[in-house]
Amino acid sequence: MEIKFQTKEESNREQREAFLKLAPADRFYAFLDLCAKLKKFPVKSTKENASENFVIEITTHDKNLEGKH
Repeated sequence: MEIKFQTKEESNREQREAFLKLAPADRFYAFLDLCAKLKKFPVKSTKENASENFVIEITTHDKNLEGKH
């Protein structure tokens, strides 16, 4: 394992150059691998409890609208 000390710009440039050296098909597969890894990346959940949601219920009293068509 090698440890390098470099700036963010240097690191980004190096990663970009390595990516651009890949064949187009390999770039696509590298992109898909990145997408798969991002799915596993821990994120803060934004789901809220159902009891905290604002619910709108629309009811109709017209018998023509309530029956099967």
